[in-house]
Amino acid sequence: MKLAQHFHSLYRLSRLRHASRACQHWLKTIFSSLLLTIALLTSQNVWPRSILDLDTQAQPIALSDWGDYWVSTDVGRTPENLSTDAAVSWQPSSSTKLYPLNEDKILWLRFTVPPAPDAERWYLQMPSTQVEKITVFTLNSVGLWEAQSAGDLVAVDNWPLPSRYPIMPITVSAEIQHRFLVRIENSRPIIAPLEFISEAYLSRTEQRNSLLLGIFFGLAGLAVAISLLSAVSLRDSAYGVYALSVAVSGLAQARRTGTAGLHLWPNQPWWNDVSTTLLPTLEMSAALLFISVVVALPERSRRLNLSLVLMTVLGLLIALAMMKMPTEQRIDIFHAYIFLPQLLGAYALFWAWRRGDRFAPWLILGFTPMVLAEMSLLAKNAGLLEPSGLVVYSSQIGLALQLPIIMVVQMLRSAQRRENIRRISGLDRVDPETGLINGYVLVERLKRMIGRSTRLKHSSAVLLIDIVNTEQIYREFGRQAADELPLRVAERLLSTAREIDSAARLSTRRFGMLVEGPISSEEAASLRPRIVARCLMPYKGLQENCVASVHIAYALVPQQGLDAQVLMARLEARLAAALPSDKRAVFPLIEGLPELKKPRWKKIDLSNSSPAPESKKSVVLGEEFGVNSFGQART
Repeated sequence: MKLAQHFHSLYRLSRLRHASRACQHWLKTIFSSLLLTIALLTSQNVWPRSILDLDTQAQPIALSDWGDYWVSTDVGRTPENLSTDAAVSWQPSSSTKLYPLNEDKILWLRFTVPPAPDAERWYLQMPSTQVEKITVFTLNSVGLWEAQSAGDLVAVDNWPLPSRYPIMPITVSAEIQHRFLVRIENSRPIIAPLEFISEAYLSRTEQRNSLLLGIFFGLAGLAVAISLLSAVSLRDSAYGVYALSVAVSGLAQARRTGTAGLHLWPNQPWWNDVSTTLLPTLEMSAALLFISVVVALPERSRRLNLSLVLMTVLGLLIALAMMKMPTEQRIDIFHAYIFLPQLLGAYALFWAWRRGDRFAPWLILGFTPMVLAEMSLLAKNAGLLEPSGLVVYSSQIGLALQLPIIMVVQMLRSAQRRENIRRISGLDRVDPETGLINGYVLVERLKRMIGRSTRLKHSSAVLLIDIVNTEQIYREFGRQAADELPLRVAERLLSTAREIDSAARLSTRRFGMLVEGPISSEEAASLRPRIVARCLMPYKGLQENCVASVHIAYALVPQQGLDAQVLMARLEARLAAALPSDKRAVFPLIEGLPELKKPRWKKIDLSNSSPAPESKKSVVLGEEFGVNSFGQART
């Protein structure tokens, strides 16, 4: 109403008598221009003005609202009858509008390219790999419409310019304008970001995109190769499943970027269209199978693992069914299914994390970029996000971030798995809690130590250590402290032993230790009190009075025994004879005798002597009188 009043006032001013002729002429010109502008803006049946500026410095040049669009329900429309039909209600076009297309609706766009410098060729591109068919009609000089088509339903080799997405040359003249009609067929709503680019810009951008995509697919191929080699060399099925997952993901990304249609199946338009939804479905199934294997769900939860397996099988069945479905139905089923494996996979990872899986948090971190990328693509397809380069290539960026994280997790998991296998295979020889050897291995090594000591003519020592205050620790400090005390004693024994010595755990509260010779009497005398003192020192993390009281029984070999099992039995009996309340901590195998000195040997000739009497043995000193197997006698 106010606008009408302003126009009426302006008209009255232009009719005033006292106004000068120049002023009246100026007011009438403004009034006429405003009326013409309003008529042009409100008219829907006139061809839009040629205001498109093909500036090489502002590429890509979007069509934006410089054209008109119309959604037709008549699939039999032709450019000839459409261009002359005045009843068509054209609307201003948009590069971000989501056009509601389906199998019964066709999108038509019209625009005029004004006179522009024709020093180089110009192209009309639609940077989308999810358009089924786009046809550009050009009105030639004789009034006929010439057509060129591209899209998923057209073999890439038959496109006017084979590329990753539809790119079609257009006619540009420096003298006259050219009219175009665009027909877009799609089974789902679509955004039609039509853009104008020059030949130089096209060459430059394609080279840059080819470099980036080459790096991405090279990284994916490297991950597949490393996973396959690791699966064979390490015999780890998780690597094989991950290789399958990355291979399917790489194919899905190749289809999503248009690389697969250009290089892998340029003459298979049917498969190029079906793979749009089929490959992502297989990608989700392979990811679920990988999650099940990498967090060891078959061993942890059969029910949850069965859920993942059933969802994987469902994905395979849906993928097979998609090959026979119409496009619109295939897309609806894909959108309904795609969220189920993602939610189930996320639940499995969080379930494993809560139950102590050390790699589950890193797996969640690795899959997060892909989840965010899928969400951004869905938002772009729904018209909620602008189709910027970061959004268009978000899926490839997400997978590129995911690959190194998952590979590092795989390597760490494989190292832990090998360590666990080594521990499990050595359970018959190693104590699983402390990592010390067990009694069977200790006896074997004692036999070999006795043989070495006898052959090399030196003394070695064997010790048995008992923790005698476990019950007191349990009463005063609780069960946890009593269970932890033997582990702390094992640490002290390992810190006391040399690299050539051996420490073993024989039972819950008993340990053994072999001290390789040559060992002097002073070293033997200082070793046992040092072990007792180390065990009585406070332990980090435990209360100050929570220390281990130990009894030690020891013997020197080969002087005090040549039979390892008999020697161990005698040491055990010596410890059993000591009372837990005994204030003594060290118990030699034989009481009341001084330390042994290193024996002296001399060579004797037995060739002409009479048979030696039966050798006498002194169990007190462990000395042997007579001749040993080396033809030597003691002095």
